Amino acid sequence: MNTTYWESAASSGAGVYLFPLVGLIVVGVLIAAFLRERRVRARQTRTPLPEEHPGLPEGGPVFEARENREPEEVPRQEHGRLTPHQLKGHSTRRSTSEEPRDTNEDSGGGFGSGGLGG
Repeated sequence: MNTTYWESAASSGAGVYLFPLVGLIVVGVLIAAFLRERRVRARQTRTPLPEEHPGLPEGGPVFEARENREPEEVPRQEHGRLTPHQLKGHSTRRSTSEEPRDTNEDSGGGFGSGGLGG
């Protein structure tokens, strides 16, 4: 490797002028980024004041409603599979029983739920 170029650059004092120049460029880029960010924020809408936020509905807070639904049976087909557009919509009806359908405590549920599977 030829080091005569680096030795001549170091002995000529080019580093004395190079480092402040690089520093000025970095500071200039930072100032330009700051000014651009100020312009972008000035164009944005302001954050609403606390009294401008929406409040609770007239009837009070809305809670989750849980109800048991009976599943719709999937029709059997002699050949091939049913595609999603061949199935009916999600028209389930309310269940007469109030207990959940699957109450097996040993069942793990979905994949990765920690159970042994059913």
